[in-house]
Amino acid sequence: MTYFASMRFFQNVILLAFFISSCNSQVSEEKKVNTQIRVQVGAGQFDEYLDGLKGKKVALVVNQTSVVENIHLVDTLLSLGIDVQKIFAPEHGFRGQADAGETVSDSRDLKTGIPIVSIYGKNKKPSAEQLDSVDVVVFDIQDVGARFYTYISSMHYVMEACAEMVIPFVVLDRPNPNGDYVDGSVLEKGFESFVGLHPIPVVHGMTVGELAKMINKEGWLSNSIQADLKVIKTRGWDHKTPYELPIKPSPNLPNSQSIKLYPSLCFFEGTIMSVGRGTDFPFQVIGYPNENYGEFSFTPKSNIGAKYPKHQEQKCYGADLRNVEVGAKLDLSHLIKFYTLSEDKEAFFNGYFDKLAGNSWLREWIMDGKTESEIRKRWSDDLNRFRKLRLKYLLYADFE
Repeated sequence: MTYFASMRFFQNVILLAFFISSCNSQVSEEKKVNTQIRVQVGAGQFDEYLDGLKGKKVALVVNQTSVVENIHLVDTLLSLGIDVQKIFAPEHGFRGQADAGETVSDSRDLKTGIPIVSIYGKNKKPSAEQLDSVDVVVFDIQDVGARFYTYISSMHYVMEACAEMVIPFVVLDRPNPNGDYVDGSVLEKGFESFVGLHPIPVVHGMTVGELAKMINKEGWLSNSIQADLKVIKTRGWDHKTPYELPIKPSPNLPNSQSIKLYPSLCFFEGTIMSVGRGTDFPFQVIGYPNENYGEFSFTPKSNIGAKYPKHQEQKCYGADLRNVEVGAKLDLSHLIKFYTLSEDKEAFFNGYFDKLAGNSWLREWIMDGKTESEIRKRWSDDLNRFRKLRLKYLLYADFE
């Protein structure tokens, strides 16, 4: 074969490879698009709930994820003649740009002029005065399926306030991107907080609609009161169906990898370690300003959603999990590993950790050198009891 013939041969091989790659990419994109089209969130089922809002004074519990076909639910309902009286804004605010833990203030939506009432900070539960002019409350927020993700706590308090005021509460359901497994310790009595109100495991495997039914029927609202609850189901989704969120649910969960890692990595918020807040890859890395923690490094800097990140402007060393495969289970190996590497073990955990864990024994057992297998064995009985309870409230086919 001559030199020029050889060159033509290799060029053809490269062109063929590029063509095959393009086809595969197009098929992958079409599959992704088809999945998103096939899944129709509860907010899009207007025939199921719109009549119940007509002629009523409506309050919405919404944020930046409350979108149907690229239009915010607030705008859609207003265009359909629904009288939206006010918006209740959870953690991160109505537009979803506030830091985790940052105070969210009352304000007005610049686009519509509708009053925005914060339900994060001191006012976690709407007052009787704030609900006095409301006939029905609608909840439509994307969750990620972890007990310590605070949107479900906000849902609890609003539902409780509605029950006390005898106001119907409507949940427009959305898929749970971590709804394909159940894992972790069940929150114990005495460890309730805004990052864990209910006796459920870290990964509960339920949508907000399923969880609302459980909260209501199990008597977990104050004085076991029950709300007038209606759940509008998602169509075309079940607990075996993968779902990629079209809008990031909060500033520091920017992609599917971070959402899958979140249940396991959020424990580090109760330690000295950084999980990448203040970088372009939050909840996908772990690090501390000490070279002994690993070769990979990153430097947290102030940004939107992380104005004052942990170890700001300090080079942190640790692990890069951006490309690791995340299984359908809670992974404690990183937590145990970095505790073992820590030079000051007494300072490794802070007072927030037990709230995230929902108990004190997880911290104590890690400090005692227990293995992940031993830890799993301890929570297994409680977890199995929850699994049985969970089956009573499922609205969609389960993953098993």
